[in-house]
Amino acid sequence: MPADSLIAVALSGGVDSATAAAMLVAEGHRVIGLTMRLYNAEGTITAPGRCCGPRDIEDARSVCAQLDIPFYVVDHEDEFKKHVIDDFVDSYLEGQTPNPCVRCNETIKFTPLLKQARMLGADKLATGHYARLKQSTDTHWDLHRGVCNEKDQSYFLFAMPQHFLDDILFPLGDFTKEEVRQKALFYNLPNATKQDSQEICFVPDGNYASFVEQEALTRKIKMPQAGVIEDVNGNACGMHQGIHHYTVGQRKRLGAVDGKPAYVVRIDQKENKIIVGDQKDASRDVLYIRDLHWFSPVTDSIRAQVQIRHRQSPCAARITLEDSQAKIVFDDAVIASSGQAAVFYDDDRVIGGGWIV
Repeated sequence: MPADSLIAVALSGGVDSATAAAMLVAEGHRVIGLTMRLYNAEGTITAPGRCCGPRDIEDARSVCAQLDIPFYVVDHEDEFKKHVIDDFVDSYLEGQTPNPCVRCNETIKFTPLLKQARMLGADKLATGHYARLKQSTDTHWDLHRGVCNEKDQSYFLFAMPQHFLDDILFPLGDFTKEEVRQKALFYNLPNATKQDSQEICFVPDGNYASFVEQEALTRKIKMPQAGVIEDVNGNACGMHQGIHHYTVGQRKRLGAVDGKPAYVVRIDQKENKIIVGDQKDASRDVLYIRDLHWFSPVTDSIRAQVQIRHRQSPCAARITLEDSQAKIVFDDAVIASSGQAAVFYDDDRVIGGGWIV
């Protein structure tokens, strides 16, 4: 890539994307900053551990001023509401466990933002993700984990369109978080010591259930109702205040069943029931995956490592294609919820992924 290429950097207001921009400026590239306004962030201006709020837009603006690069704010609130927030609410109301960060990367952070970058004449779009891209052929790029295992974000990126990879840069993929912090201090970035975002950005207090209820009320859709908690044998053992308070594998506030710690085994949305049991009851060795995305073509059956949560070690499994779905048979049973993302790896290379049925 020529040293004077024009590169748009997606700035979240955090230290990672700011450092990515500073590194590209230091390399001699022409850089522009793009920040997205995604949601009504009223009340989150001082909330730590979030991203994309009013404070974050101003932090991104300050970074661009420090680096002496152009700064643009683009409004994707409508798209974010449709593809991320509404999907989040609908999934919880259906008894699923959504991952809005994956949906955001799939539908917002690359497709419309890359389009905006191209409109501004940029050759590439860079982000602060901890992931790596490697070119395997003249026309094919592979997505790999970042070298920093604790910060690796490839799990969130499995659904980004493969044909975009030639236009994407991940400058932080070869660095640890500590190295990035040191670079931010070296470049004297105004947000060098800013706390990392940790919670879902559009849920200001981290209370997912309350957020789902508020959205249901605003959209005038059926509010979650109280119902029965049953054990796996059909015996009533309590009441719940709405299935959106629960996710498969959850233990909090469930007590014990037959003297053993209780887990949510299944959420029956049609009957409005929560079914609980022990850890063995909650575990499965077979999962089915829908809405598949592939970086490398798979025609039949493969062995792979499958990751079903961001901060979980991948599990050995066999993946077999069955029509439009994939069947995963794990070597050891796992606890997983419908709606979660399952991402397939060959060592540190992302093969593909999809959504648990």
